[in-house]
Amino acid sequence: MKILTVDDSLMIRILISQSVQSMGFNVLGAENGEEAFEILKTESENIKLILLDWYMPHMTGFEFLQKIKSIEAYKEIPVMMVTTESERVNVIKALKYGAVNYLTKPFTQEDISSKILESLGMDEDDLQ
Repeated sequence: MKILTVDDSLMIRILISQSVQSMGFNVLGAENGEEAFEILKTESENIKLILLDWYMPHMTGFEFLQKIKSIEAYKEIPVMMVTTESERVNVIKALKYGAVNYLTKPFTQEDISSKILESLGMDEDDLQ
């Protein structure tokens, strides 16, 4: 099972990757929406969750979310926002447009692990 993390911060991608790998999942990383689309072209069938930042160059996370939810081949992939954006109106907007979960930065490894499992419809017993 692969999880795609899309964030322009290398440090955040590394932190998320460590958490994802500690859970036993494979991780793919992209630094922006355009790079993420290139990955989706070849890996979409294997990607079970996308972890998405809001603020990125070239295409915001919200624009990326809107775009993938409009493409038949990608619209069923769950998306969890992982971002510093905490304005209630934007959280609601992301959930309205198809995000299944929302986690604000900074976060702990326990926070992200719990939200990932929740987004996948799993619990800790499913990891064993």
